[in-house]
Amino acid sequence: MSTNELIVYRDLMSDPLISDMSLLFTEGADRNTKLHALFYECVRKLLDFAGHYGFGGNLWHVYIAHLLVNCENTYSRAEELKGAVDGSVCNAVDYDMAIIKDLFNADLEELASKFGFKEPELITSYRTSEEESKVYNSRIRSRIMELTKRLEEGKTAEAFRESLRDFYREYGVGRFGLHKAFRIEEAGGQSAIVPITNITHVRFDDLVGYESQKQKIRDNTEAFLNGLPANNCLLFGDAGTGKSSCIKAIANEYFDRGLRIIEIYKHQFKDINAVISTIKSRNYRFILYMDDLSFENFETDYKYLKAVIEGGLERKPKNVLIYATSNRRHLVDERFSEREATDQVHARDNTEEKLSLYERFGVTVYFGGPSKDEFEDIVLNLAERKGLSIPKETLLTEANKWQLSHGSRSGRLAEQFVNHLLGIDGLKEGKQ
Repeated sequence: MSTNELIVYRDLMSDPLISDMSLLFTEGADRNTKLHALFYECVRKLLDFAGHYGFGGNLWHVYIAHLLVNCENTYSRAEELKGAVDGSVCNAVDYDMAIIKDLFNADLEELASKFGFKEPELITSYRTSEEESKVYNSRIRSRIMELTKRLEEGKTAEAFRESLRDFYREYGVGRFGLHKAFRIEEAGGQSAIVPITNITHVRFDDLVGYESQKQKIRDNTEAFLNGLPANNCLLFGDAGTGKSSCIKAIANEYFDRGLRIIEIYKHQFKDINAVISTIKSRNYRFILYMDDLSFENFETDYKYLKAVIEGGLERKPKNVLIYATSNRRHLVDERFSEREATDQVHARDNTEEKLSLYERFGVTVYFGGPSKDEFEDIVLNLAERKGLSIPKETLLTEANKWQLSHGSRSGRLAEQFVNHLLGIDGLKEGKQ
């Protein structure tokens, strides 16, 4: 059997490295042909793969495991829903697993010997380093490495499928199973949901103060994750007070419970229906996140957003909510001149139209700028967490000077001040 006979997992054939390695395993070795150069090109691709994702061990085994956990098909998506998948599709998958297992178990050392490669351990026992790029965090890498080990231990095609099935049921499949947050990108005239691989690792405990605000957001999100009634949520208030950081904290703290965040910008509102259509049947809870949401008086996209949030004929799926942050409570700019206009027959209706977007958010959370005492408390907490050793009185005196020269108080300003002091300390130590 060959990869040309794959059925359910036929998409694996489109992977260039799988095609090239399959050819090498079946055709054998001749140092005077193009196969010789192809082998070393495959070695390079495996090393690039290890460096990009931070994997180690038998790179061929890890590469196949990585493809399998990302292969979205009828079977893998059904297993993700944690339902009992049986019937003929399982027979078809077992047929595929026999082919993939043969490819998985192919002898790399023997292949390397045929092409005169004297250091096969580079691809059979690769040792990764901390300096290498890591698209996945350590938790995700560990999961894929654990799956690789289970696949190595499987003696039959059925055992191979069972290991893969357990992974799908526990973690899911593809991009949504492996990543916390996503953005919308356009390529070739089409929009795609693309993983964000370097989300800041912020947790709620890292945000000093705003306890009632954080609890309100947590309560709504917990209800959502538990399948209980929950509301769209608007976080509004002064700049730099932690609104966006709360969204990052949600992504980090609830990832293991199946929450995913998709960031959408104003100019992408036309894509929202397509996004919802893609995610509504997946076994995750999705928050569509709109950062710094506001509309100027001449912008009309807010009308489209209103219909998407609530009011269209198609009901919004139960696994989707919208969270937005804004410096404005009323998201659409409104002016007194509009209220005083005498040429509008129904001026009040125009005002209500603009205010109604805000009302679409059932939960609203206000983040005000901190008082002087609260600002100082934030500075002290950040300084302690980051190991800044400066006498308290000196620290607070300098912090207040910094605040007076930079404008209004905020958590962001406090963090910028502490980072400034850390940078100065670092320069001094370097000079010494």
